[in-house]
Amino acid sequence: MSDALAPWNATLTLAEHSIIVYALSVAGLALFAFFVKSLVSTNEVTGRYRTGVYAGMAITGIAFLSYVLLVVEFALGYERKGDSWVPNANAILTWAPRYFDWTVTVPLLVIELLAVATLAGAAARRLRAVGIAAAFLMISTGFIGGVVIDSGTNEGALWLWGVISGVFMVVLYVLVIYVVVKGGRDLRGTEAAATLRNAGILLIVTWMAYPIVFGLQGWGHGGAVITWMQVVLSAADIVAKVGFGSMIHKIAKLRSAEDVRTGVDTLPEALWISSEKLSDGVLPGHEAAAGTAVSGRGERRVRR
Repeated sequence: MSDALAPWNATLTLAEHSIIVYALSVAGLALFAFFVKSLVSTNEVTGRYRTGVYAGMAITGIAFLSYVLLVVEFALGYERKGDSWVPNANAILTWAPRYFDWTVTVPLLVIELLAVATLAGAAARRLRAVGIAAAFLMISTGFIGGVVIDSGTNEGALWLWGVISGVFMVVLYVLVIYVVVKGGRDLRGTEAAATLRNAGILLIVTWMAYPIVFGLQGWGHGGAVITWMQVVLSAADIVAKVGFGSMIHKIAKLRSAEDVRTGVDTLPEALWISSEKLSDGVLPGHEAAAGTAVSGRGERRVRR
């Protein structure tokens, strides 16, 4: 066992401490901004896809609170001694809240993705159950090896539980790829299909940052590596929660507009993306009067 394996045991320079506080603060503010954006834009999608918006709101709200805790604990977990910041007994809480956040938000990412995918009914429920379970087990098993056993200083436990966590990560990857491929076929030729593909790629690539950082914990390191770990995790959280959430919201709007145009659903307000009109507002009971869409060639009436 080695205390050097636990990133919260490393002494930081003044510059390293400042960079970490900056990264944590920026990530928290970005998450809060997207939470507010989601809160005020729930009426931009129909009820069929609104679960995705609610999931994105919950994800960024929870993550924002975890970053508030991280910043507070970072202030309490280190003591200034000359030109260095020395960790104390509270320093472990400058890392552990990330696992608290991920344990809830990664399953919610699965819900967010499935909310705008083309799966429905029993198939959607089965995949949702599998995805939520795999996501929860992926994070919780990583937490056991990385934080719980010997306070993250047992290298054997770190790698054993890291491998177990990786098995559940593979299950999640297979699920995401299946959902994206199926959605691409069902929505072939549409902007929603391309955005769904990009969202899946973004999630798969971004998730790779977490096992890489987790693996770095097993090599032992100094303040410089700790700083990079915190910065990378903060950036990955922004991409995986804000970037991915923005794509999911776009898919929800595109699919909502299509449903309104074809008379499948209604939405009182017109839908726009990048100043381009996707559909007119249609009140409940007026589904037969299909909306209009504006494309590069002008306004087109959609007939049923």
